Amino acid sequence: MTRKAAGNAPGHAAGNEAGEETGEEPGEEPGAAHWLFGDQLGPHFIDPARGGPRRDAPLLMIEARSVLRRRRFHRAKAHLILSAMRHRAAELGDRVRYVKADTYRQGLREAVGDARVTVHHPTSHAALAFVRSLPSVRVLSARGFLVTHDAFGRWADGRGTKHLRQEDFYRWVRQTHDLLMEGDQPAGGRWNLDHDNRQPPPRGATDLGVPAPYRPRESEIDDEVRADLDRWSRDGDVEFVGEDGPRGFPATRREALAALHRFIEHRLPTFGAYEDAVLTGDATMSHSLLSSSLNLGLLDPAECAERAEAAWRSGDVPLNSAEGFVRQITGWREYVWHVYWHFGTRYRESNTLGHHEPLPDWFTDLSPDGTDANCLSHVLRQVRDTGWTHHIPRLMILGSLALQRGWEPGAVTDWFHRSFVDGYDWVMVPNVVGMSQYADGGRMTTKPYTSGGAYINRMSDFCGPCRYKPTVRVGEDACPFTAGYWNLLHHHRDRFEHNPRMTQAVRGLDRLTDLEALLEQERDRRD
Repeated sequence: MTRKAAGNAPGHAAGNEAGEETGEEPGEEPGAAHWLFGDQLGPHFIDPARGGPRRDAPLLMIEARSVLRRRRFHRAKAHLILSAMRHRAAELGDRVRYVKADTYRQGLREAVGDARVTVHHPTSHAALAFVRSLPSVRVLSARGFLVTHDAFGRWADGRGTKHLRQEDFYRWVRQTHDLLMEGDQPAGGRWNLDHDNRQPPPRGATDLGVPAPYRPRESEIDDEVRADLDRWSRDGDVEFVGEDGPRGFPATRREALAALHRFIEHRLPTFGAYEDAVLTGDATMSHSLLSSSLNLGLLDPAECAERAEAAWRSGDVPLNSAEGFVRQITGWREYVWHVYWHFGTRYRESNTLGHHEPLPDWFTDLSPDGTDANCLSHVLRQVRDTGWTHHIPRLMILGSLALQRGWEPGAVTDWFHRSFVDGYDWVMVPNVVGMSQYADGGRMTTKPYTSGGAYINRMSDFCGPCRYKPTVRVGEDACPFTAGYWNLLHHHRDRFEHNPRMTQAVRGLDRLTDLEALLEQERDRRD
C-alpha cells in the first residue's frame, strides 16, 4: 500500500526537539556504539535505511536502577519494561552489551568509557537534556511516529497556540499519509465517525462476548525479573505500588505482532460502536491493548493503521471501527507526542484553574476500599491488579474525579505516569494536564472533560449496585460525581460561562434549587 509522506515515509520518525531534520546518515559515525533506551526496542530503531546505526555498529542497553527509585511505579509496569529490555537483549545476542548499573551515566562509563555513542531522540524532556549534556553522545532523529517534528512545525506555523486542534491535525495526517481516503475525500464521506462510536453497552449484557485479547506466556526472563523486583523491594531499595500478576502485555516484537493480529482479526470489528462503553464484567471490551507495545517501540504506528485499513477494505471490519482505531493511533497518539514537544518544558507546570489539593493516600495506594463509589472502586481495583484500564475510565472516572476535587494537576500527571503500564512522560503530560485536568486553559482541548453521574450511568453498568444515585446531588445518596460536577462549574463559573461549549451547562446552575446545600456539602467533604 503506497503512502504519501508528511515530511517522511510512514513510520519514519520525528526530527529533533527544535523541529529540525538531522540529515544524519549511519555511516557518518563509524565505530560508534548505538544506545537503545528501554522504549526503543523494535527493529525500526536499528534500521540503517531509516536513519539508524550502521549494520555493524555495536549496540548498548543500560538498565539503570535509579529510574525505579524516582517514583513509586506500578510493579507490573516495572516488570514489563525490564522484561522487554532483557528479552530484546537476548534477541540481539552478542551484538549488544547489556549493562546493569545504578545510573545511566555510570552504565555508559562502564560500557564505553569516553568513546562516541549515538542514540535516537529520547521520549522525554529530561532524557533529551541528559543525553545532549554528554559530549560523547550524538542524538539522532526520533523513531516510532508518523509525523516528524519539522513537518508538525510547518503544520502548526501561524495557527497560534489556541488553534492547534486535534481534529484539524488528524485530517491533515489522513490526507498526507493517504489513510482511509478515497481520492482526496475521506472514506465514507466523513472524517470523524465519533457519532457512531458512542453507543452505551448492550442492555443487560455483562460482557461484549468478543474473543479475549492476546495474552503472552511468561519466560525464564520474566522469572528473573520478578526475582529481582522481589529482592529490591525486600532490601528497601525500591518501592512499588500495585500487583504483579502474570505479565499481561507483550514484551517482544513477536508477541506484539501476535497481539496486533488477534486484535485486527477478532476484536476490531466490534471496537467502534462500543469504544466509549464500560462493563463491570468486561475490563477490556474490544480495545486493542496495544498502547504499551507502541510505547515500548515494539510496534510501529504505520503498521497498525495500515492493517486496520486493509481489514476495512477487505470487508472484514466496518468503517466506524477502522476509523476509530486509526484516529487513536494516527490522530490522538501523534497529536499528544507533538503537543508535548511543541509546548515545551513549562507546559507540565500549567495550572490555570488554580487547583492545589493533594491526592489522598487511598488513591495513590490504588486502594479500592477507599471509596464507596462503585465505579471508582472498580476502576482502582483494575488499575491495582493490571496497571491498565481503557480511556473512558481514565478520563471520565479517574481524571474527572481529580478535576472535580481540585487535585494538583502535576501530582495527578505523576500518578498516571507511574500507575499505568503504558504511561510515559510524553504520554501523560498532554493527556492529563491538557485534556483530563484542563490545566492549560484550553490550549489543547476546547472544554474540560468531566460529567455528573448521568454520563457514567448511561455508558456503564456501574451505577445499578452503587450506594449512590446518579440523579441525586445532595444528601447521603448523592453521587460524588454529580455533586462534584456542579461544584466545579460553580467555582469556575466566570471562566466556563464564556466558553461556547460550556455556556448551556453553566446556565444550569441557575436552575438548581439546592445549590447552596450542595456547596455546603462539598465544603464539609473537603474539611
